[in-house]
Amino acid sequence: MEQRQSYKTEEQKSSFNTSNVTSPLSAAKLVAKVNSLAIPPSTPRRATARVNSVIPEKRNVDYKSMVDRFAEINTLNDINSYYFAVHKILTKYLNCSFTAFGLYNETSKCINLKLIDKMDNIYSSKIFGSDSENPVSQCFYTRKLIVKDDVNFLNMSYFQGHKVSILPMISVNRCIGVMLIADRHVDASEKLYNFIANHIALIMDNMSLMEKSQEHINTDSLTQLYNHRGFQECLNRELTKAESDNTELSVVMLDVNNISKINRELGHGKGDEVIKLVAEKVKHNLRKSDVAGRYGGDEIAMILPNTDIAEAKYIAEYITYSLSCCFVDDVGPVKVAVGIASYPDCAKEQEKLLILAEQAMYISQAKGYKDGMSAIISSADFNFWDDAALKSYAEIISKRHAQMGVNFEEELLHKFNSEQINSQNHLEEIAKSLAGAIDAKDPYTKGHSTSVSRYSEALARACNLPENEVERISLGALLHDVGKIGIPENVLKKPDKLSDEEWNIMKQHPVIGAEKVLQPNESLRDLVPIVKYHHEHVDGTGYPEHLKGDQIPLAAKIVAVADAFHALVSDRPYRKGLGLETACDILLQGAGKQWDGDLVTKFIQIAPSLVGKI
Repeated sequence: MEQRQSYKTEEQKSSFNTSNVTSPLSAAKLVAKVNSLAIPPSTPRRATARVNSVIPEKRNVDYKSMVDRFAEINTLNDINSYYFAVHKILTKYLNCSFTAFGLYNETSKCINLKLIDKMDNIYSSKIFGSDSENPVSQCFYTRKLIVKDDVNFLNMSYFQGHKVSILPMISVNRCIGVMLIADRHVDASEKLYNFIANHIALIMDNMSLMEKSQEHINTDSLTQLYNHRGFQECLNRELTKAESDNTELSVVMLDVNNISKINRELGHGKGDEVIKLVAEKVKHNLRKSDVAGRYGGDEIAMILPNTDIAEAKYIAEYITYSLSCCFVDDVGPVKVAVGIASYPDCAKEQEKLLILAEQAMYISQAKGYKDGMSAIISSADFNFWDDAALKSYAEIISKRHAQMGVNFEEELLHKFNSEQINSQNHLEEIAKSLAGAIDAKDPYTKGHSTSVSRYSEALARACNLPENEVERISLGALLHDVGKIGIPENVLKKPDKLSDEEWNIMKQHPVIGAEKVLQPNESLRDLVPIVKYHHEHVDGTGYPEHLKGDQIPLAAKIVAVADAFHALVSDRPYRKGLGLETACDILLQGAGKQWDGDLVTKFIQIAPSLVGKI
């Protein structure tokens, strides 16, 4: 290999490099290499070249320990820490008076030297590449070892009279800087120092490349803002700081309106042009402490430390105004939906804060524009149980669940059970919203809960039940499937026939609904029997407790008939909805077995008046 050649000329000696090295040598290999390099020549070359030179005295160096230390510090990932660690090794094992390291800066065309003495004092010096008389520049450009009896060229009076070696730091056949070592034994250790310099260069180069790759790994290539990962990391840091300092923080999220239409009709290039424009306007309006990132395909988000909702709205308004003044060919003025959420008022957890900001952004999209300007919505501006708010919340959670690990169902139940019910109308509104959210989980049963509630109410009236009982049955029917909130979506939305294992999971929903959703809420506990037993069969073959006959509450029997009828007449992924006559025939076939016979008879009598409203 190239490293094991015998160097015969001064040029060859000084050009030792790591062009064939892709990673630092192991400690064992380093020891072998250092031992081969550290043996002084029988007739020192520099001693014969100088009249007044002194043959260096032989010294005992624990090379194995020194190499072990080099191997240990290879794991450091900070350049300054690595410089200091190398300095400590060289001064300890080779008794150097000082060391200095300097990397070449391509932009300024200079070498920035950092010199460290035995007392660990640090000094800085800058050597310009245009200074051709300076030994540091000469070493860098010629890639040759240069030895000086004094360090006047550094313009540091503290180190006058020190003999110093200047070595090129070469990595992958490229000189990246220089290393200076003040050591009177340099004549006997030239190859050793060349080896050390090039080993250090390789580590330095790797660190530099790693820093650059880390910069790009968190940067979005289109907008040059943080990408999703980088934005999340920044938000985590800023939230930790806000919690520590007891300060506010706001997240502003912008979504380009009609971007899908722009991409579809004008091409993705035009869509990228619009997104880049939004990113530029955001960057121009960021304060020094603010951070922006491309949160999604067409979503750009900002982190605003020490900012409440009112201030965040002001900043968002200015950005949206700036965008409305920008015209893109074939697109016109750029308009965005804007959502805002703040810490700690809206949420303290990072995931919830982002969800609320995105939810507010969705509502902003729904509200459109006022006086030509985008509607700017904060999570403090809307009622959680508002239909538009709940729908947008469900959509966001459905989209973000896998990547963020947020449990929509748990959050929804927390909101539901902590809601202060102040009237029957309020209770019915909340129940209706909750039922709608459950139906939204399954696209094939949209409106199912509302229809079952209506059918159950009609059947209860046909049975001449008291009005308060009719209302109870209607509300229980509205929430009869609320337990599906705990059923995995892959089971709930499976278009094919469920496996035995999947069916056992599905059959848990009556118990989940009764015990997990209704039981904790005092206002709804009288609905527990309806929800828990609406899948029981009069012949005892139902679930969850295999009740039969009169063991099953009448209200649950009513909801069971209404639930079955709507399932029969509704479209399903595996079949089209059945006609009125066919559905009634199926109910009659199951009368006395699955459903109560008298209730089936009464329901068939009123079904024609209901079917037109399906």
